[in-house]
Amino acid sequence: MTARTTARTRTALVIGGGIAGPVAAMALHKAGIEATVYEAYDSTGHPAPSLSSGGGMTIAPNGQQALEAIDAAETVRAIGTPVTALGLRSWTGRHLARLAPPEHLPTTRFVWRTELHEALAAEATRRGIPIQRGKRLLDATDTGTGVTARFSDGSLAKADVLIGADGLRSTVRSLIAPTAPKPHYAGMLTFTAHVQKTELPSTEGVLYMCYGKRAYFAYQIRDDASAVWTVNLPHREPMTSAEAQAVGAVEWLRRLAQTFTDDRTPAADLVAATAPEDLLITGPTETMPPLTTWSRGRMTLIGDAAHATPPTSGQGASLASESAVQLARCLRDLPPGKAFSAYESLRRPRVDRILKHTTATPTATSAAARTATPKPAGPLSRVLRDALLPVATKVGGAGGAVWGAWQFDHPIDWEERVE
Repeated sequence: MTARTTARTRTALVIGGGIAGPVAAMALHKAGIEATVYEAYDSTGHPAPSLSSGGGMTIAPNGQQALEAIDAAETVRAIGTPVTALGLRSWTGRHLARLAPPEHLPTTRFVWRTELHEALAAEATRRGIPIQRGKRLLDATDTGTGVTARFSDGSLAKADVLIGADGLRSTVRSLIAPTAPKPHYAGMLTFTAHVQKTELPSTEGVLYMCYGKRAYFAYQIRDDASAVWTVNLPHREPMTSAEAQAVGAVEWLRRLAQTFTDDRTPAADLVAATAPEDLLITGPTETMPPLTTWSRGRMTLIGDAAHATPPTSGQGASLASESAVQLARCLRDLPPGKAFSAYESLRRPRVDRILKHTTATPTATSAAARTATPKPAGPLSRVLRDALLPVATKVGGAGGAVWGAWQFDHPIDWEERVE
């Protein structure tokens, strides 16, 4: 075999400095591969979590297990708020189910996206990994023995491989699979807020997801009387983030208050308690069909660039972290071509199963993901859902005890060799 196909990977360009990018760079660093992260934006984000354009998110137990494999799990634990269980409620306030991962797993953590970006970037920098900002990728050339990336500032960078961790609107994806489907509007606008103080009682670690009459609402009330909430608001006409933000927080809070007028959940009270400056107008939700191609030549994809999950699946960052770590293991043990094939073989079955699980018809463990549908349930559908969901969770073994162990219990053995 020639050096072209057998040479070990020594250097990597990682495009994207959000979540998957720094995690991949740290995993590659642990594997003995020199990695540099290239981020299109000049800064990690806004100065305060409540002003973050990225809103909040959860890191599931499996995501923390992936970070544990590269000694980075403390990064999430240090900034995250524990989420001990998921509670499902109807618009009438009726309790439908309480779901919790197995107790032996790490506790799910709620984090602000910008805080997580900053924490991961800081940890990568502490490990000596360069992060270059203001580097927007224009294109890349695969020479067969390496890749040369060209950025909008006119600079070039070369390495053995290039990894696209550049999100839903990935430039690297367009280079690997030019005919791949584009992201499309999912029919919802998303809002997240931090409430400084509420009179409502603590949810004691439970994140409640409410099937509102007109919109989906999720909330958690902390022990210090602060709260966080998220709304997926059906909106027929697509709006860009800029257009949504131009409407203004005061007007959106007014519209959201009207949306939840009939709901007998804490939604209306929490919206009323929200200061306009604490409302995050995160804009349209988008989805993308599964890709048939993740890799080409010496370029490959991870995270949302490869496998975007529904917005309410709770698995986006966790699956991205898993893929980043597994890719690094493959590149550690195999030459690029074989490494990318092994990476897809390792990841596709699990990713496909989770994507199917989070877009399926009602079952015990897919309840949260089905809130991603933009159309609120009609009267008959609401009655059927509210009647069947408690039964389904009990039959599925998730009625307050064990929820989706296969999904959440996914440790990665870093030392195991990839063949």
